[in-house]
Amino acid sequence: MHTLQRPRTSWPARLIVMLAALTSLIGLVGITPANASVYNSCTISRCADARSADAIWESKGYPTTAGWYTWSGGKYNYTGGRFQNREGQLPSGGTYYEYDVYSRARGAARDAYRIVVNRSTGVTWFSPNHYTDFYRL
Repeated sequence: MHTLQRPRTSWPARLIVMLAALTSLIGLVGITPANASVYNSCTISRCADARSADAIWESKGYPTTAGWYTWSGGKYNYTGGRFQNREGQLPSGGTYYEYDVYSRARGAARDAYRIVVNRSTGVTWFSPNHYTDFYRL
């Protein structure tokens, strides 16, 4: 008696099929990324760095034009300009602008550390992970 055996599928082919199924499922049920977490205080590491950067940006008048700005030690820091708050994680009705926390050479890649300032109220938020979480300074 002869038994038919199915041909073995390679792992890259299996991966492609699984990813296609997952993509289809996500599209079907509308899975979206989890919402950001918003905290009323900042006690995590790097909060002191964020407060220091906030004080420097404040001394520069919180520029509203995106671009590179001179910083201490011959370095530069970047502001991305208007933060749209599209996901509505921060209080609504504010006019927000985003600023990098850490300075670097002009033109260097940006990291994930940002402060976001509500220009209407002056309240500043720190995001250590590019808008996944917000901590009020």
